[in-house]
Amino acid sequence: MPHSSRRTYRARRAGRTSRARKWSLALVAAVVLGVAAWPVLTYFDVFSDKGDPISFGDDKGATAAPANAGTLMPTGPEADLRVETTLGDGTKIARTTLHGAKSGFTGKVWVWAPKEYKDPKYAKSGFPVLVALPGGEGAQQNYWMGTDLKLQSSIAKWSQEGKSLPFIVVMPALNPDKKFYRDGSDIPGHEKMGTWLTEDVPDLVKANFRTIKSRDGWAFMGSSSGGFAGMKAVLKHPDKFKAAIASGPDIVPDSPLWAGHEKEKRENNPQVLAKRLADSGKPDVYLAFQVGTAEPASVMSQVKQFRAQYGKGPVHTMLHEIPGGQHDAHTYVPNMEQGGLIQYISKHMQGPTPAS
Repeated sequence: MPHSSRRTYRARRAGRTSRARKWSLALVAAVVLGVAAWPVLTYFDVFSDKGDPISFGDDKGATAAPANAGTLMPTGPEADLRVETTLGDGTKIARTTLHGAKSGFTGKVWVWAPKEYKDPKYAKSGFPVLVALPGGEGAQQNYWMGTDLKLQSSIAKWSQEGKSLPFIVVMPALNPDKKFYRDGSDIPGHEKMGTWLTEDVPDLVKANFRTIKSRDGWAFMGSSSGGFAGMKAVLKHPDKFKAAIASGPDIVPDSPLWAGHEKEKRENNPQVLAKRLADSGKPDVYLAFQVGTAEPASVMSQVKQFRAQYGKGPVHTMLHEIPGGQHDAHTYVPNMEQGGLIQYISKHMQGPTPAS
């Protein structure tokens, strides 16, 4: 039996064994405690598949011919993905620990694919990817993986309504610790978080999912410091990424770790990168901003100044002002649709191709 087949078999067997143990515990508890045991068992995930191995591929997908030349079939190797939670539509958010081959950084990553991904008519098609970055430290954590913010369920709904592409959502850790922001960058002498976000994380996605080869299938979204890291990634690597949704973002790098590294800091400043891209004349990128009117006035003024000064030529921008909106992820998600941001980037990106 080939090595990859043995690994898949062991993973499936482990999953079956784990579920069997849960069901055995459930049966014993139910007999001993009666119906009253049910809420307790549910609370402790006895009946859930959390932690079980999961694959987003299938037996045919590995050898199937792609729908078109623009589709990249999973390259492998398959990551050790485990179920984190299940959405109401049956789709799964999974997690893994990624050892970044290019950055040298090891961190957690969560992934989710919409129902369309398993639809037979899209079985040979690539899907667009949205890398979602949190605000705050994001130290080995990413709050977009929680179902309370409804990011994944909202994208599922919007795609069914024709407002959004059916994005694969990828949620990596943003920082290695809570002490200092890394500005989503390779700060000399510190972890290479820029390489992690723009190379290692996309490589993980390409290894495990059907994706779109060109930059037309790759975008970022984020709030606050995550909004900064996402827009900066697009401006720094417009050959790899096409669009970003930046909610209440920082505009310039401000990590104290840049001290003594002004040249490198400039190379990670969205203002410098946007001017350079505008002067070159290509390629086109699309930056969708949203800021709440109840946020600190400096956030709104900096975004407006950036648009006025650098939003020209190939740097396309839009801004949605959220009436009464706070600097809060719960506010940002519904306004991605209400303010037209998800429609804006979807319009300029590529979706999956159904079988003819």
